[in-house]
Amino acid sequence: MLALGWTWQAVDRWLHRHAISGLGDLPESQPATSDAPDLAVIVPACNEQEAIAATLRGLLASRGLRLQIFAVNDRSIDATGATMEAIAQEWAGADNPCGHTLQVLHISELPPGWLGKPHALATAARRAQAEWILFTDGDVQFAPTALTRALAFAQQEQADHLAVLPEWVVTSRAERAVQGAMFAMTGWGLRYWKIADPRARDFLGVGAFNLMRRNSYEALGGFDALRMEVLEDLRMGWRVKKAGLRQRIAWGQGMVRVRWANGAWGVVRNLEKNVFALFRYRLSLALAACAGVGLHAVLPLMALSVGGWSRVAGLLTCLALATVYAVQQPRTRVPVGYVLFFPLALALFLFAMLRSITMTLVRGGVVWRGTLYPLQTLRDAANNRW
Repeated sequence: MLALGWTWQAVDRWLHRHAISGLGDLPESQPATSDAPDLAVIVPACNEQEAIAATLRGLLASRGLRLQIFAVNDRSIDATGATMEAIAQEWAGADNPCGHTLQVLHISELPPGWLGKPHALATAARRAQAEWILFTDGDVQFAPTALTRALAFAQQEQADHLAVLPEWVVTSRAERAVQGAMFAMTGWGLRYWKIADPRARDFLGVGAFNLMRRNSYEALGGFDALRMEVLEDLRMGWRVKKAGLRQRIAWGQGMVRVRWANGAWGVVRNLEKNVFALFRYRLSLALAACAGVGLHAVLPLMALSVGGWSRVAGLLTCLALATVYAVQQPRTRVPVGYVLFFPLALALFLFAMLRSITMTLVRGGVVWRGTLYPLQTLRDAANNRW
């Protein structure tokens, strides 16, 4: 059954390998001239002093449209806020042919009933004047034409929401191995080419690049309706799809880049707050997913170690996996040879899943950017089914 499942995954992905556009392959188009900014960009950051300068400078270097940028310093205890202010002052005195504006917002206290990031996003979104709002993160790198291309594509598709899958900046084999395995496993629960289909259940939200029409965002209640959502980006994507709005995605290679994790332990730490939240804090569902990941890691190796039809099934699984890696290589840039690390990468991912569940239960909640959010409060907020 596993061999047949991976074979179907390989065939399905090969057939739809060109279904999703790359942002860099899309044409640039100038927005219509108006007095209002073309796009509002919201950049929340908490203790991002190492990355925030590059993010803001990259946005300010955008060409072909006029930006209203909100840099939100969300209770940082490092130099994030000072860096934002320095860049804003520098920009105020610079030649500004595109008409970009940069406003720094400082949040010193978190109101009750809110998680930090949704509160930062909602706070800035209330000030947005543009028809479109881009919600991003404080460690994302943008090419000069990335936003022009994205906005033109969203307008062309008459989309309400455009999610761009960023290029991962990786510096180690462990990161690349995990990236390849994660993209391979994602296909079991998400078909990228079905996201645009209003009849399909598939949806997506990407924290690094969620572009939304402002009226669609407001009609959904904005992030005020997602006050206690750890996965606020993914949940917003779900709300867009559930409401019957038009959702589109694009690949961001060469246009939008992010350093998602720093080494193998960075992968584990990044998944600490996300995994249990992905399963809406349902222990039985999360443990079932862990068992599934474990079977994918172990069964093919077990099958190869015995004879008969089991070995044939194991070989077929490995061949299908290699095909999946080959199909996704142009986007992930993970060489096919990394399929050899698939079991090890899944073992690391399984450890991260179990650690996320265990630490959330032991702590009685999720620790995010130094703040503990009680588990019962998170469960109450997640009582609606996905």
